[in-house]
Amino acid sequence: MIKTNYLIIGSGVAGLTFAIKIADRFPNRKITIITKSNEDESNTKYAQGGIAIVTDKTEDSYKKHIDDTLICGDGLCDSSVVEMVVTEGPKRLKELIEWGAKFDKNTKGNFDLGKEGGHSQNRVVHHKDQTGHEIERAILAQVHQKENITVLDHHFALDLITQNNFCFGAYALDEKTKKIITFKSDFTVLATGGIGHLYGHTTNPVIATGDGIAMAFRANASIKDMEFIQFHPTALYDSSAGSKFLISEAVRGFGAYLRTKKGHRFMLDYDSRGELASRDIVSQSIDLELKKSGDDCVYLDCTHLDLDVFIKHFPMIYERCKSIGIDIAKDWIPVIPAQHYLCGGIMVDKNGKTTAANLFACGECSQTGLHGANRLASNSLLEALVYSDKIYNYLANISIGNSQFNGIISNWESVEKPEINSDYLAKMKTELQLLMRQNAGIVRYDSDLPKAKEQLLHWQNEMEEIGKTHQISVAFYELLNMITIGNLIVQQSIERKENRGGFMKVKATGSN
Repeated sequence: MIKTNYLIIGSGVAGLTFAIKIADRFPNRKITIITKSNEDESNTKYAQGGIAIVTDKTEDSYKKHIDDTLICGDGLCDSSVVEMVVTEGPKRLKELIEWGAKFDKNTKGNFDLGKEGGHSQNRVVHHKDQTGHEIERAILAQVHQKENITVLDHHFALDLITQNNFCFGAYALDEKTKKIITFKSDFTVLATGGIGHLYGHTTNPVIATGDGIAMAFRANASIKDMEFIQFHPTALYDSSAGSKFLISEAVRGFGAYLRTKKGHRFMLDYDSRGELASRDIVSQSIDLELKKSGDDCVYLDCTHLDLDVFIKHFPMIYERCKSIGIDIAKDWIPVIPAQHYLCGGIMVDKNGKTTAANLFACGECSQTGLHGANRLASNSLLEALVYSDKIYNYLANISIGNSQFNGIISNWESVEKPEINSDYLAKMKTELQLLMRQNAGIVRYDSDLPKAKEQLLHWQNEMEEIGKTHQISVAFYELLNMITIGNLIVQQSIERKENRGGFMKVKATGSN
């Protein structure tokens, strides 16, 4: 057993910034971070666009950012949370800069602010088209300087240790030794990111399998708004499954046009904001266009833009396109919507507290009330920074060691059991991803959702039976977690009676 004061599960911006602050505040307390892959592998790392923060008070204002967020959330945001997150943005940005993160400046020495869909002003602070990578680099360097922080990579969290609605830590599988370790902690913070690989076609890295939300659900914490899945309108199209390369929304903010195969600039048919409508509208519009035409993708036209300036702003996107034979000066970029972000998750209050005592959540796995029915572009890194700070401020004033666990901590049977057939798991995962894309995608059919629920429950029962007689593995648990998340999405989609933001359900039998 490993005892720690603070157990953080996940190594993205949310978990790491909390760790840095609590380590500085309590140099004699022990902070342990466990993460399922390499320490720098997280959704944070792949965030291209940037952080939406009001820095230019002349052109912009908190009110404008708040209003943009509320409009995008389609009436389901918590307005007091929106105000809190937006107004705290500049302080959190200042901390990142103090920790060594670098952001692009213009010739006048001010932030080179980008504009994305749903924003009324340029307010996205960025580092070229690799903002998340730069933030992750800077904060990991800070974490490594703290002697009281231990980072254990390739440790897969299996389940939370709970009793009487209190959380006392977690069980994790050391992927190298195959041993299950008990982590006993005073406080546990879930910062486990998103769910993208439940859909297969996603901009998320392969680690995004909804583990934290599934664990919290099994621990009876409240889970909310799972039906609100954000699909990014412009992932680079290719016919294979798996993670998709993101063509940042900032490219449309820079002036790119969306066109059909025949060249029609269709977004103006759906919204007066054209390509800069919010992500839910752009994704739903693309989905409708593809259903009408039968085409596999639409196209992003950058041929009218200044090439040198484009390369300076989007070097990674330019190089990726070039590597597959797309010359953006002459060719259109084939794009298609892909799962990008979950607006719901583990319900937390303004201090990041879940409904289970001593258990906190921040980042994409949490449901704070900021996003409502659809997240405003580049509000996610902002939310992660603000809520990790809220958890820090709350826990900085709470004493440790008061909670006593009286139950029996499971040793997880160490008896040798047969391994689960990897082909079986891979086949079920592919079937699950197809089921979710067809039945719980951009547009859902009310007649298909109950059938999807029945299939998901069947798979869940099947997996639980297999788990009793076979060796536990990461692949098994990830699949079990994804089925759990699929169940939550489908059930909450059935319960949602009106279309809002990223949620569209139609009363018709789907062709799928």
